[in-house]
Order: sequence, then C-alpha cells, then structure tokens
Amino acid sequence: MVKQLCLLFLLPSLLLAQAKPEKPWMLGPFQKENAYNPILDAKSGTTFYCPIRKETIQWEQKDVYNPAAVVRNNKVYMIYRAEDTVRSVGGTSRLGLAVSTDGIHFSRMPKPVFYPDNDPMKIYEWEGGCEDPRVVESPNGVYVLTYTAYDGDKARLCVATSRNLTDWHKQGLAFADDRNSWSKSGAIVCKRIGNRLVAQKINGKYWMYWGDQPQLRLATSDNLLHWTRLETSTGQPVVAAESRKGKYDSRLIEPGPFAMLTSKGILLIYNGMNADQNGDDNLPKGAYTGGQLLFDANDPTKLIDRSKTYFIKPDQPYEMEGQVNQVVFLEGMVPFKGRWFLYYGTADSKIGVAVANQ
Repeated sequence: MVKQLCLLFLLPSLLLAQAKPEKPWMLGPFQKENAYNPILDAKSGTTFYCPIRKETIQWEQKDVYNPAAVVRNNKVYMIYRAEDTVRSVGGTSRLGLAVSTDGIHFSRMPKPVFYPDNDPMKIYEWEGGCEDPRVVESPNGVYVLTYTAYDGDKARLCVATSRNLTDWHKQGLAFADDRNSWSKSGAIVCKRIGNRLVAQKINGKYWMYWGDQPQLRLATSDNLLHWTRLETSTGQPVVAAESRKGKYDSRLIEPGPFAMLTSKGILLIYNGMNADQNGDDNLPKGAYTGGQLLFDANDPTKLIDRSKTYFIKPDQPYEMEGQVNQVVFLEGMVPFKGRWFLYYGTADSKIGVAVANQ
C-alpha cells in the first residue's frame, strides 16, 4: 500500500518528465514554478534620484515586469522593467538589476541601472521611459541590449552596450535613418556557447527579428549597433511570419527573448496576441500566450515550421489580472544548471518563471 501511494504521489511529476513538446524542434515542455511565482513584483521604499525630475522617487513602486536575463559568473542576472507612480498616465519605466544563484530567488540592486537622463536620448525616452529589454552578448564579450524608448507617443527600438551589466552606454536608435516610425521588440539571432547566448553572423550579417505587428519583420547589421530594415525590391518589409486567423496569435506576433541557432534551424520563442474577432475562442480576447517559430539556419527569412498552439498561457490569478489582464509575456531566457529558465511578465505587473530540461 505504501509503495502504491508513493507511486500515485509521484505520478504527476513522472508524467511531466515524460511529456514532450508539440514538435521535436521545440524547446520544452516548460513548467511554471507556481510554488515561487511571482518571483518579483513591485516594491515600495527603494528610492532613486531622477536627474530629469530632480527629485527622489520610488522607482519600482507601481509595476515590475518584462525581464531579460543572462548568466554571468555562475549567477543569473535579470534586467527588469520597473514603473513608478509619478507620471500622470501610467508610470515612467526604468530598468533594474537583480541577481540569483538558483534562477528563482533574486536579490535586487537598490537603484536602476538604466533610465532616462539628460542625454541625447531624452527626446525619445521621456517621459514614458526605457522598456522591455532583451540581451545577448557580442562575440567579444560585450552585452548588447535592445530596448524600447517611449516618449509617451511613439515607441522606438534602441540599442545600448555594457561590459558589466551595471554601466551602460546608449548607442542610439536601432533604425537611425527613420526616427518617426513605431518600432520595438528586437530579438537578435545568437548561438548558445555554454551558458552564454552570443550573437552570430549568417551570410556575413547579424540578424534581428523585430516588431509587434500582424507581421514579424527582419533587420540586419554589420556591428550589432546600427540596423537596416530588410525590404523587398519594391520597398515593402520582408515578412518573416504572420498572424493566423482562428489562432492564439490572430492579432499580432512579437519576438520573445532572442532567436537561437540550433541543429534544426533558428528557433524563436514569440508572444502571440489573441484577436477580439476571428481568434482562438478558447482564449480570452486580447490574451497573450507563447509560441515557437523555426527558420532556416542559412536563410533567416525562410519560415520552416511553427507551433500549432501555445505552450504557455495565463492561468494564474496574477497572470489573468493586473495592469493589463490575461498576459504572459516571454522576454528572458537562460540555460542554467541543466535547465532552461524562461522569464516572463505577468499581466504587465509582476514576473514569473517557467523551467524546462535542456
């Protein structure tokens, strides 16, 4: 009887261990760490002297979400978006830094490491702030951050660099030739080298999937700093993938943490938004869930395969209700201690993590 009870108790975890992702090229299956989630949320009392407002504010008092992550010195470093309550509509966003030895329990640094300042980027970053970081490494060990600058009217994709994750140099707009178009969410193609995700050239160029549209777009670069939108001979954007009627990504698709070269091709975890009409009837309208795309390793424009359904969705109270309801937004992922740690924003309010075996 004792043996039978033990087997019954272990059955759910055994089934989970035996589960497979939807398709053999996909990562997963991922399991949310619900015993610990949310692993980070808003915090009162941490203060920062804002050089623009010229006053001390509680910089992460409103919401904390949408993190990037890297492994450095055998620790997970999370760069997360935090909002204050000062701005009249929403909050100004800054980027904080937290460190973990197990990928789940994090210690935060008391002040943001990246924020709007009285610098040349102020015109683009104030007063909406610096949003939604994604990080890879350059081949020579420099961290390359793509982030969204928001001036309260328009989002613009930007680039910054650092050697230590605390001291950052703003490199400017990713698309400097077009300062007046909406752009965001840049996921650079990289290759896993140990626990590092290192940007990798394909056909002599670095590549990036970007955008939050019904169509996923592409850009290329010689140096990871200055990017050129990929266009057809008639000047139209090259479309890497599109939203699908009746599916979880029926309204828009938006890149996740990064795009990764694998033995099967370029794998991109992405965020799909459900449309109000002609979407997935089993999901709430406007819900954000996660899917996966596979592109040709020698031709990043060529879509080989994609997930038929989502592999993660909002199903916890803090994912279903918050600043924006019904959201899991995937933005950070690292290989760490034999597992993949996938970090995501929950309802634009808190941060969760899901794990999968490597």
